[in-house]
Amino acid sequence: MHRFAVKQDGALLFALAFGPAAAQDAPPPIKRQVELPPSADLHYELQARQRGFSLKGEAIITWRAGDGKYSAGAESKVALLGTITEDRSSGTVDAHGLAPSEFVEKRMRKDPTTATFDREAKVLRFSESKQVYPLKGGEQDRVSVTWQLAAVARGAGERFKAGSEWPFFVAGRRDAETWVFKVVKREKVRTGLGEVEAVLVARQPLADKKDQTLEIWLAPKHEWYPVKLRYADGEKEQIEQTLSTVTKR
Repeated sequence: MHRFAVKQDGALLFALAFGPAAAQDAPPPIKRQVELPPSADLHYELQARQRGFSLKGEAIITWRAGDGKYSAGAESKVALLGTITEDRSSGTVDAHGLAPSEFVEKRMRKDPTTATFDREAKVLRFSESKQVYPLKGGEQDRVSVTWQLAAVARGAGERFKAGSEWPFFVAGRRDAETWVFKVVKREKVRTGLGEVEAVLVARQPLADKKDQTLEIWLAPKHEWYPVKLRYADGEKEQIEQTLSTVTKR
């Protein structure tokens, strides 16, 4: 999920949610049964509100998986400003699921930043900081984690039920932290595909960011694709993406 910030000069930065994380080590690795969703292009309507500003745009996600590899790209556009984010994650698939090798985050008017998952040296490092983490297995980034979650849901069957929790160690621009997703409930969601039954999964609040919420709706009858995503920072900021079209590749 993503985060808007409006600068005094009126420029909009569509930055990935959440600020720098407190330094922490990755938790012990968890081997999970996964089933990757089919490759697809997904288009979303994007709506946001921050400090009185109402913004509309679109988000495009490209997901590719096959031959033991994956790639995922996320691009966001807003009227008048054009493309404001271009993020991508790529890597392989192992016993833990998705195994990113590189996560690149590009912001409007900013140089791209990179998180490198060096599998040979078994370390995770960042172009924007000196922070280094040991790679234990199962680590994700802010693009791959949604697809890892979908792959876990597809492979878990009845174990992916209300009340169950699924932790992932997630890399951002400068550091990484543990995200715990909790399955909340099943409900109907209005999308460009019509009314869709979806499973709501919510990231549990972080100790130092209690007001920040991240919710993802996964649709079992549509390959467990994410059909809706919502990020909120209390009353200050809200961003929502709703699926309009999906094309399998």
